[in-house]
Amino acid sequence: MIRTGTILSSRYEILEQIGSGGMAYVYKARDRKLSRLVAIKILKEEFCKDKSFVAKFRMEAQAAAGLSHNNVVGVYDVGEENNVHYIVMELIDGITLKEYITRKRKLGTKESIGIAIQVAQGLEAAHKRHIVHRDIKPQNIIISKDGRIKVADFGIARAITDETTNLYGAAGSVHYISPEQARGGYCDERSDIYSLGITIYEMVTGRVPFDGDTTVAVAIAHINEAMVPPSNIEPSVPVALEQIIFKCTQKRPNQRYSAAQIS
Repeated sequence: MIRTGTILSSRYEILEQIGSGGMAYVYKARDRKLSRLVAIKILKEEFCKDKSFVAKFRMEAQAAAGLSHNNVVGVYDVGEENNVHYIVMELIDGITLKEYITRKRKLGTKESIGIAIQVAQGLEAAHKRHIVHRDIKPQNIIISKDGRIKVADFGIARAITDETTNLYGAAGSVHYISPEQARGGYCDERSDIYSLGITIYEMVTGRVPFDGDTTVAVAIAHINEAMVPPSNIEPSVPVALEQIIFKCTQKRPNQRYSAAQIS
């Protein structure tokens, strides 16, 4: 962990820790050069020991840095100093969609659709640049105080899934992965669409469709089990929205929507 007051690359002053995940610590920092507040994600030490992973991580983060969209958390810079590898990102004042669902238990149809549209717009922008997220879930979707939806960690999940086996162990990830990811196979833009469908399901019902005692059990459920219709849990879910959820979450990628584009 980095101490408060540390200055990275003679530019970024660490102010306070604001989060922690499976792969990194997140800090609020001040960019002295541009006089603005930013978020800095610093890789945990165990990831820094693997040079191939670090190289992949930097490449994917730099690709994400070229993505600019209102519904995507911006990546400003990627750096390294004294074996401290970090990403400088847009600082969002808000909460994750997961926290929001937990507070409200479940969301109404109109609100869920509004959030889903903004996530899809962020996905569309990324997919047009051939950037696949691979870990879309409510924990990676941020609701800012002004109501804007921002998707975080584009490109970073690919580095993790390509170089490590930690994704399924990360809290919550296995509940949203596509069947092809659960099998360890090839995934593409349609894998993100599957995960978005699972996220919509959770928004309108307050729960994920597949659960189990172990991550392996949940992964197998994604591959083999039929989804309980969301209207069975929440009767107010419109038929049209339920059909969209079913289309997004087909077991076979070629049966899902081919793109996240909103008509």
